[in-house]
Amino acid sequence: MNCKGQNTESKNQHQFTNALINETSPYLLQHAHNPVNWHAWNEATLKKAKDENKLILISVGYSSCHWCHVMEHESFEDSIVARVMNKNFINIKVDREERPDVDQVYMNAVQLMTGSGGWPLNVVALPDGRPFWGGTYFEKKQWMDVLEQISKLYKEEPQKLVQQAKNVEKGIKSLAVVEVNSDAPIFEKTFIANAVDSWAKQFDHKFGGTNREPKFMMPNNYHFLLRYAHQNDDDELLDFVNLTLTKMAYGGVYDHIGGGFSRYSTDGKWHVPHFEKMLYDNAQLVSLYSDAYVLTKNELYKSVVEETLDFVKNEMTTPEGAFYSSFDADSENSEGELEEGAFYVWEKEELQSILKDDFDLFSDYYNINSFGLWEKGHYVLIRKDDDASIIEKYNISKAELHQKRANWKSKLAEIRNKRPKPRMDDKALTSWNGLMLKGYVDAYRVFQKRDYLDIAEKNANFIISKALRADGGLNHTYKEGESNINGHLEDYATVIDAFISLYEVTLNETWLNNANDLATYTFRHFFDEKSQMLFYTSDEDASLVSRNIVYHDNVIPASNSMMAKNLFKLSHYFDNKEFATSAVTMLNNIKPEMSPYPSAYSNWFDLMLNYTNPYYEVAIVGIDAKDKISAFNALYIPNKLIAGSSSENSMPLLENRYNPNKTLIYVCVNKACKLPVKDVDKAIKLLDK
Repeated sequence: MNCKGQNTESKNQHQFTNALINETSPYLLQHAHNPVNWHAWNEATLKKAKDENKLILISVGYSSCHWCHVMEHESFEDSIVARVMNKNFINIKVDREERPDVDQVYMNAVQLMTGSGGWPLNVVALPDGRPFWGGTYFEKKQWMDVLEQISKLYKEEPQKLVQQAKNVEKGIKSLAVVEVNSDAPIFEKTFIANAVDSWAKQFDHKFGGTNREPKFMMPNNYHFLLRYAHQNDDDELLDFVNLTLTKMAYGGVYDHIGGGFSRYSTDGKWHVPHFEKMLYDNAQLVSLYSDAYVLTKNELYKSVVEETLDFVKNEMTTPEGAFYSSFDADSENSEGELEEGAFYVWEKEELQSILKDDFDLFSDYYNINSFGLWEKGHYVLIRKDDDASIIEKYNISKAELHQKRANWKSKLAEIRNKRPKPRMDDKALTSWNGLMLKGYVDAYRVFQKRDYLDIAEKNANFIISKALRADGGLNHTYKEGESNINGHLEDYATVIDAFISLYEVTLNETWLNNANDLATYTFRHFFDEKSQMLFYTSDEDASLVSRNIVYHDNVIPASNSMMAKNLFKLSHYFDNKEFATSAVTMLNNIKPEMSPYPSAYSNWFDLMLNYTNPYYEVAIVGIDAKDKISAFNALYIPNKLIAGSSSENSMPLLENRYNPNKTLIYVCVNKACKLPVKDVDKAIKLLDK
């Protein structure tokens, strides 16, 4: 189906062809009625560019990206801009969430060329896909001027663009290179300690996080720091982690009415977010706050987990048990215009009208004052004081404050839900579903709510039935009954991690065996013999400008660091020497880069702790195994894995250990086991944190 529109290139009317109408990605469909002749990224489009010898214009974004929408409105919806684009380029729209492999290659190119990157990401490439120019957001006039200049240069001096493309290609490929570290793999506590000391110089000891704006939550950073502080009895560092988690939960970056976190804070106090809500953030933060609760028993953390999972259950879960991707930052304001944060912000008079006699207490609690004011008379709810301070100040009981808070949220939710909701990206991504599955498992492990496990198991079965192919591989996306796009390494890494965790709380070996099968598949299709690392894309995928190896931890940990941790665990479960060797080799390869920028390698540092501290295999065998597993899982013991069975089992950790008359706990480290014990308390004493 084609869209029709006006093209003012001449006095005649022309038909334009926007092929995105045939796509399923919500982001691509948002552009399906632009007058630009958009194409999706596929072999046919790339062949068309070569056949017509036309430059390729690649524009990358995602459905909840505010500035992507702005550029669409200013430029891509404009027929004059479209005329320039359609005349001179093969125009390709890419959903970065659907095609992170394509996004990654061209993001690397733009960062090389400009020193920075972001979305929208706009790149111009030769007909063979090699990029030579790029940037992020452009105003309409800038955009048109640049495209006209590039078009002229391509006609008059194409060799200049070809040379630039060669230079960029060389740079992109150099980024993908990981050298095998020939030094012996020596992992020492002092190496980690020095990196943490260096990292600590960037800490914000007033609001938590790092001393920078904007502030991203970076869950894997604080997961590592939480574990490191605990295992090293570093109270100062633990206080900093707790400060960070508390301030994030107090901040406007957390939705105090509906639960769940926005993507990041635009300021230094976690106040005004970029209002989009991403599944991957909320998934990882549920895991983080669950673990932090186990260690601290801070009720705030429990509340954050419960409210976030309620939000995910009610707003982001499909009837099939899959999880949607995101909510947009923008929604319609009272004038019917799209405005960032319109769904979430409040005006003082509105709150006074709703809350009446309770307004003064509410305004103190959520700072309807200069501290909580954003812009245009809008307030973003933010906490500054803890409950104890408010209770003392207003001379009310804890129960009374909690009841008032529940009433406030109920009233405001009822009003807010009458507003136009932000647009939702309703595709399901396997990798993000893996993260959210892990979040539910972690929450169940800590809080033992059966509902959390039911949702986790339903999602795991969805992945098996819809994302897993007959050949043993995963697909990346799912929408409206269709599973598409060959999976990337991140899909495998997150799902394997989640399946291992699901096994540890259920003892259902199906999940552990599935994890092992998927890991074996990745070695077959992603392994790079030269670097001993794993490529981001499968050897069955069409080649891009560069086949990258992703190893920097970001908002989501690097697919290689996640896989290395998976291989470490699976090597213990299945006594797999190849997996064990690979985990060590991968970590050792990355080690030379870790110290200068520890925040970009926090998941690797977390893996390194497995080697610098004792790492325990806890095997529980007998008819009461599940009950004893639950007791273990309710404790914060990050340096252990759990295996268990209520019957005879041939798994290496369980073989020949079943006794029909009693349930025994075996604590092992470095292939040496302590004498088995019956009591969990006694077993725990055998573990050193």
